[in-house]
Amino acid sequence: MSETTTATPPAGSAAGASDGGSKGPGLLAGPLGRNLGLVVALLVLCIVGAITAPGRFVDVDNAVTILRAAAVIGVVSVGMTFVIIGGGIDLSVGALVALSSVWATTLATQAMAEDFHWIVMVATAVLVGAGAGLVNGIVIAYGKLVAFIATLAMLAAARGLAEIIANRRTQIVQDRDFIEFFGGDVLGIPMLVIVFALVAAAGWVLLNRTTFGRRTFAVGGNAEAARLAGIRVQRHTVWLYVLSGVTCGIAAVLLMARTTTGSSTHGTLLELDAIAAVVIGGTLLVGGRGTIVGTVLGVLIFTTLANVFTLNNLSSSAQEVARGVIIVIAVLLQQRLALGGARPRKKARGGPSGAAAPGNPTGAQPGGSATPGGPAGARPGDSGGRPPA
Repeated sequence: MSETTTATPPAGSAAGASDGGSKGPGLLAGPLGRNLGLVVALLVLCIVGAITAPGRFVDVDNAVTILRAAAVIGVVSVGMTFVIIGGGIDLSVGALVALSSVWATTLATQAMAEDFHWIVMVATAVLVGAGAGLVNGIVIAYGKLVAFIATLAMLAAARGLAEIIANRRTQIVQDRDFIEFFGGDVLGIPMLVIVFALVAAAGWVLLNRTTFGRRTFAVGGNAEAARLAGIRVQRHTVWLYVLSGVTCGIAAVLLMARTTTGSSTHGTLLELDAIAAVVIGGTLLVGGRGTIVGTVLGVLIFTTLANVFTLNNLSSSAQEVARGVIIVIAVLLQQRLALGGARPRKKARGGPSGAAAPGNPTGAQPGGSATPGGPAGARPGDSGGRPPA
């Protein structure tokens, strides 16, 4: 006859476990707390700008300038967020923006756009970015090449190919309808900012409300566990880099509209800005955690910082130093929060009579533990009702 016994913890033992042990991660360790900290940092930058350049920073036109500057890097950063959450890295995004802009502004492409519609230029830029991202994904997922090396090779190859196609010349966008559409505004909001907002919103939905997003977190958190759970990790990794390439193509379109050119020099060091914005936004470089909202706030922090420096006539060198310091501080805070959230709790101390003694089953009394090889509950010297051997 078997009997199931549920041990009731003594009074005060649960409290002792929570009071004596280390508490779980606080508010700042969660996405809401991290994003709140980014909002505070952005507000501090705005206050500094309003104090140091009161006549210019608080102007509406200056706010529009900040948002327009954030559009290109923001679109690229959305794609970079997915890649980094998935446990990868993409150093080729700046070169892919250049290659997409050059390919979309060749004479042949613009002639097709003139005969049909300027949407041909947009489709060309997006397809070129997606194709290059597909190559990155295949080499990394199926070629087993480290993402750092694979995307670094793509950076060099894409930039070189862009120079060959453009013959090291700047290509002018001839289609006025294209420039007017993307260079215009809707209700006073620039089209560039609207596109950035749409991409960020689509990225948020994809990351937080779809199976693709859940799989991205799973692959970045533990690729082997994700594989055992039935996720096709290699195929998913390919799609992450394709998504990054698509955002590079969209960013190339925005850059073509801003500058009315396609050039092999577009997007120089854009990969560093995108990675910095993503890291500032709270995405872990090791993968498995991140938010689109945090990335958007990180982009706004960097563009606002650059604007404050420009309005105060500070050198770009000082701006780069400040950016480096911010990145280091952000990574250190990430590590501290990650370690704080993973710190194990202390074991509860033994309670009053009836509490389990260390190493004994629940409810076992000290002194009544089983002797080695004897039945449970037998005391030393007790034969348990059987004749001695």
